[in-house]
Amino acid sequence: MSLDSHEARLTRLIAIRHGETAWNVDTRIQGQLDIGLNETGRWQAGRLARALADVTIDAVYSSDLLRALDTARAVANVAGQPVRLDASLRERGFGSFEGLTYAEVESRFPDEARRWRQRDPQFAPEGGESLADFQARAVAAVAAIASRHRGQHVVVFTHGGVLDALYRAASHITLDAPRTWHLGNAGINRLLHGDHGFTLVGWADMLHLEAPSLEEGSA
Repeated sequence: MSLDSHEARLTRLIAIRHGETAWNVDTRIQGQLDIGLNETGRWQAGRLARALADVTIDAVYSSDLLRALDTARAVANVAGQPVRLDASLRERGFGSFEGLTYAEVESRFPDEARRWRQRDPQFAPEGGESLADFQARAVAAVAAIASRHRGQHVVVFTHGGVLDALYRAASHITLDAPRTWHLGNAGINRLLHGDHGFTLVGWADMLHLEAPSLEEGSA
């Protein structure tokens, strides 16, 4: 296979966690509850749209949860693309943990919290997903999107847990291994997807959220 034909079978992916929410600030578990962006999150979405304004984007996909969708809309409007919703891109379902802070989970469900901290792949909060089931769902969802867009550039707006699943899949890291990589709100994460799965290209590019804007710099 020639280099050109090989590249034509690769999908370039930008995977983005939604902008900040009030529950992120409060360390409250959102899971699949539909929490919108806060003021900082809306600002982050705008800065992200500027950062990607010169990138040719062939398709935009988003979780159907509002925090991801509103982040996606900011970029899609600049890119001139519709947002395609995919519920399979949702965050892990945390069942009885949803709506609680990390401290409240520790207090109310100490045994379950221990298994959660230890990243037990088979543990699922009551009414929620196990880590193993969630990983399979998240990776399959993004792989399916990539397979529909061979040779194209796709942006996927999703959640921290999904990004963690993609990082592990691309880096061949087990589910129970401690996380040592960043999952920042509105960060830019780049991957390739082809016949052999995911490959990591770049991770946690946050420069667009750190550098002053032209308006700020000229004020």
